[in-house]
Amino acid sequence: MLLAIPLVILASALAVQASIAHDAHNHIARHHRIARNPEPETTPAVKLRRRKSCKTPNTSKTPTTTTTTKKKAATTTKKDAEKATPKANALVNKQSPAGTIKVQVDRCGDNGASTKISNTAGPNGRLSWLNCGLEGMLPLQIVTSLIYLSLDGGWNPPFMSVDDIVVEDLSVALKSSSSPFHACKPFMDIFYEAADKYNLQPIMLAAFAMQESSCDPKTVGGGGEQGLMQITKDKCGGAPGGNCRDPYFNIMAGAKYFAKTLENNNGNFLLSLGQYNGWSKGLTVEKATAARWTSCCLCQNNLDYLHQYMNGWILNQNAYALNLGKYHNLEVCRH
Repeated sequence: MLLAIPLVILASALAVQASIAHDAHNHIARHHRIARNPEPETTPAVKLRRRKSCKTPNTSKTPTTTTTTKKKAATTTKKDAEKATPKANALVNKQSPAGTIKVQVDRCGDNGASTKISNTAGPNGRLSWLNCGLEGMLPLQIVTSLIYLSLDGGWNPPFMSVDDIVVEDLSVALKSSSSPFHACKPFMDIFYEAADKYNLQPIMLAAFAMQESSCDPKTVGGGGEQGLMQITKDKCGGAPGGNCRDPYFNIMAGAKYFAKTLENNNGNFLLSLGQYNGWSKGLTVEKATAARWTSCCLCQNNLDYLHQYMNGWILNQNAYALNLGKYHNLEVCRH
């Protein structure tokens, strides 16, 4: 009798989580359908606004080679991610940390960062570190002869702020003939202006656009999502002439939404990135892949997403062409 009570509570909690996750499935499936589309034809040039405050980017072909001028320790150890606070004065076009990310979080083990990009590691940490807790089993705790199932397991990402992250500058990236961002070139000044306004890096926003729409401003998602950043209709208020796909409005709205998510998460970039793609704290492999056995296989969460974004796209690498990741759990949906 006593054993049944905690199990009933557990079942109720999991049912609530399943209901919340279901609401996001349509958006996730639409994202995965678009994600591996080939680049669209070159978009006619649009009238862009002049950059307001961005400095001329470094023209070096290598990713960044100097650190920001902020005073910070060479290695940042954060045992408790939730206690960290955002760095409000992160500036666009400042050089990102050189080489590899310096963040370490004890509960996630060594970050495993490597200057060489591989299927499971790169300058911003190894895949298992970015996915910290995803594969962890929920511990059983025996208390006074009763068995309680701890609900503290699942994905709990290490804290990193925007200026902890190693990135390639978008202007430098586009100098490479192999850059995956050439479809985004007509909108480069907008990405810079939006990044400057919301304390992000331009390539971070361009990476969202590449993944969401292949940088095609005409894209309309299955749920009515609009334009380059695939923003939902509730974010279209104030669009010029009611055109939510207007590149300037669309990129600014998408950047504002992500910046707000980042603020709500106390500056935790990785947590915000996961949420942008349908992840949630506490996510497990089992939950993420449950939809595989349903009629909506593409409603699964892409378990390689964080690695593909952090060690692929924002480093000017096509994560799909390099086949980054180890799970590739969406491939079964394409056969």
